[in-house]
Amino acid sequence: MTKKVSSKKLAMNRRKFMAYFSSIGLGATLLPGTLVAVAQDADEITVDMVIAAEKIAGLSFPEDMRERFVRDLNRLRTNYQNIRAMKLDASVAPCFVFNPVPPGFEEIEPERNPSITSSVSVTMPNTEEELAFLSVTYLSALIKTRQVTSTDLTKIYLSRLKQYDPKLKCVITLTEKLALEQASKADEEISAGNYKGPLHGIPWGVKDLIAVKGYRTTWGAEPYKNQVIDTDATVYKRLTNAGAVLVAKLTSGGLATGDTWFGGKTRNPWNTEQGSGGSSAGPGSATAAGLVGFSIGTETQGSIISPSSRCGVTGLRPTFGMVSRHGVMPLSWTMDKVGPICRSAEDCAIVLNAIYGPDGYDTAVVNRPFNWHPADDLTKIRVGYVKSSFERESRAQTDEGRRRAGEQRQIDNSAIEVFRSLGIELIPLEFPQSISAGNLGFVLHIEGAAVFDDIVRSGEIDSMSNSNRPYRFRVRRFTPGVEYIQANRVRTILMQDFSKALKDIDVYIGGSTSITNHTGHPAMTIPHGFINGLPTGLRINGNLFKDAEMITVARAFQNATDHHTKHPAL
Repeated sequence: MTKKVSSKKLAMNRRKFMAYFSSIGLGATLLPGTLVAVAQDADEITVDMVIAAEKIAGLSFPEDMRERFVRDLNRLRTNYQNIRAMKLDASVAPCFVFNPVPPGFEEIEPERNPSITSSVSVTMPNTEEELAFLSVTYLSALIKTRQVTSTDLTKIYLSRLKQYDPKLKCVITLTEKLALEQASKADEEISAGNYKGPLHGIPWGVKDLIAVKGYRTTWGAEPYKNQVIDTDATVYKRLTNAGAVLVAKLTSGGLATGDTWFGGKTRNPWNTEQGSGGSSAGPGSATAAGLVGFSIGTETQGSIISPSSRCGVTGLRPTFGMVSRHGVMPLSWTMDKVGPICRSAEDCAIVLNAIYGPDGYDTAVVNRPFNWHPADDLTKIRVGYVKSSFERESRAQTDEGRRRAGEQRQIDNSAIEVFRSLGIELIPLEFPQSISAGNLGFVLHIEGAAVFDDIVRSGEIDSMSNSNRPYRFRVRRFTPGVEYIQANRVRTILMQDFSKALKDIDVYIGGSTSITNHTGHPAMTIPHGFINGLPTGLRINGNLFKDAEMITVARAFQNATDHHTKHPAL
């Protein structure tokens, strides 16, 4: 028999129940959720709460089972409270690891002797402005031949950062003292004949999700704006070992969302009325504006590709597991990636070569070679293109919208013709209807809700200027653990189907960012035109661990065009 509950007590429990909903702003829009989330502010879980939770979750249990549920759930609640009392640091990852490789995937390609840079001949530009916008390939040639010192180049970039940051809001911390020390050391090493390679002496910027000892790592969010993490991220250590010079910690949208952080909105240098797009907002803006030689961003669901495309630079999101995330703010352990934002595809290859591979900290990193050679035969790469991406009819409702769509289609089709002119036989490619990540979006925010559980429960998250994360992290507490596991099982099927669709393809043009972020495939964006004075980005994607082939295709396009050499007039 079910224990009778007085109408007064039922009303009181309902008030607690609805007060909690009201306090987090969910009202009647709740997704199916867990009882423990419903009840976490009450003194104990009651039968009435079980009944309410059943309705939320779309379930119905026998009456004689509910009393048993109440006893067990109250005991379970103690377990949750004990886990919360452990104060888990954001750096602690779950014991499970995402692996993007589905069963039956091809064997590992043997590693070849690296050949990272192509030889270029360059003379010192006439102005500092011209120098600031050169790609790493050319900057490194100037430094290697000692036409410019790292110290002089670093001072130029520091000056530009100070001059243009008030307009662009792309810098959180200027690392001037560190930069001048690193540049001086680079000059001494190069003068002594100890040249480390194409990144030696090159000034760069890092997204402020990435830890550097002695400097704030704010994650772009008010609760962490004074945070100093006593570690150096692997990506920082590897670039420092390559001789690169850190000049700035660049903005990230708050907790890796959008382009708004606690200091304002980071701007697109091509049009400062517009945000720079995506949470690698500072790296995209600063690289496009010639304030750094290159930068490092992160992506979970578009945060390298989006700002790179909007700001007219070349962004690379590597295959999941290529680059360590040690010392990097986690948002989704099964989706986070670290990658370069540069002015050319070749620059991306140079940077990726310095940062990829296992480090003993991030257990998701795999031991796979990065076999990029500038002289590789382009025609041996199997290149597809998603026909529907280039033939889609505009759904714009206005004449201006239709005009822009027409211009975009013309730019896209011109890009396809460039690839064909290079001797590439483009293979038409369409993905089956079954390949869609539309039902999996909540996976990211469930993992993020776990990362930031402490500031959600304390209410500190409400100090953020960006309200998207606080809402999503709260609402995802109402997703049952079973549904999270089921979504990841669906993700396994998605990965298998996607792998089958790409079994004869190394690289393809066009397609969805969302799907490949869930499957772990690499992607790039490169500038390929302008509409109304603003750059457009062409998406190039790779099969798993085909990052080198993807870069080779992108570099060939850039060698045949000049879109990537354009820069904004600041």
